[in-house]
Amino acid sequence: MQRDLFDTDHEQYRTTVREFLARAVAPHHTEWEEAGIVDRQVYVEAARQGLLGFSVPEEYGGLGVDDFRFNVVVTEETCRINATGVAFRLQNDILAPYLLHLTTAEQRRRWLPRFARGELIAAVAMTEPDAGSDLQGIRSRAVRDGSDWVLSGSKTFISSGINADLVIVACRTDPEVPAHQGMSLLVVERDMPGFTRGRRLRKAGMHAQDTAELHFDEVRIPQENVLGEAGTGFASLMSNLPMERLSIAVGAVATSRAALEMTLTHVRDRRAFGRSIGSFQNSRFVLAELDTEVDLAQQYVDRAVHLLREGALTAVDAAKAKWWCTELQQKVARACVQLHGGYGFMREYPISQIHADATVQTIFGGSTEIMKEIIGRSLGLSDRKP
Repeated sequence: MQRDLFDTDHEQYRTTVREFLARAVAPHHTEWEEAGIVDRQVYVEAARQGLLGFSVPEEYGGLGVDDFRFNVVVTEETCRINATGVAFRLQNDILAPYLLHLTTAEQRRRWLPRFARGELIAAVAMTEPDAGSDLQGIRSRAVRDGSDWVLSGSKTFISSGINADLVIVACRTDPEVPAHQGMSLLVVERDMPGFTRGRRLRKAGMHAQDTAELHFDEVRIPQENVLGEAGTGFASLMSNLPMERLSIAVGAVATSRAALEMTLTHVRDRRAFGRSIGSFQNSRFVLAELDTEVDLAQQYVDRAVHLLREGALTAVDAAKAKWWCTELQQKVARACVQLHGGYGFMREYPISQIHADATVQTIFGGSTEIMKEIIGRSLGLSDRKP
């Protein structure tokens, strides 16, 4: 189905993004997969080409472009080649809003110019060994010491945890009140005493994206590194989650489309019993079903992007997009591997990596079960007494 999300500027930008990825990312991604980390220089080069930090105001070195459709283009083109290692989406869609909307003028002067140049890589640290989708279970704590905060705790599964120069850490700062009222966001910078990185985690997929454990042993955080007001961290996290979840849904649909297109090429060329395997009724029916579902998901996601731009995207809308599209991504990946036969199990075939990388999509950003819980509560289905 024809899309109506983009205009000429976005399609011209798509050409720029595609050319950059073909030149600076695709030839190196296998090497980064083996190394378990992306070369930092690619972020600097991406920023020069306008793929990073474009939402940063011009006064801080960005382009001042506040149009999520450009974010969508970067995500779609990155997913088209399954370049899961480069954390452009993480920087543009998840970290940039924190640095743009919660910072003071002094903080913006300190961080945004390097962020816009791709020299400063950021991460957000929410998940802990005993607290995943339930952020109110966070145990990391910071206590006042004069005008500073002293932070202690551990985080895990942190994307860009090795490369990050700046980590936004969610922690408890007031143990006397409920977690949603006593949580704050503290910014930990590289080489702060007491801040250490644990092992780079070995994952089932997304091998090129550095994911790490982070440890904070009485890290002294100056008041100048508090993001937003103390005690408002939970609300800040919640306000950014709909955009994060929509971003994941955008990537899920784009990756599903890429998997479908490469599988269509394969089944047209691959022959069995004297005919292309795509000509068998089962193949046609499977692919017809997948093509239909990807089209339907695309229309919902595009509408959600419009709502985000209008300031009308709700947490429930985003939850629906996130769980449905990521579950669809896994369904598409499984079916496409099956249609590739034995080749689908070979790592040199991109569909194999797409299948492995899809595994985590229904977990991060809030699991499918949590998304359904959010939606169910919006229907008046909770155990709370009237």
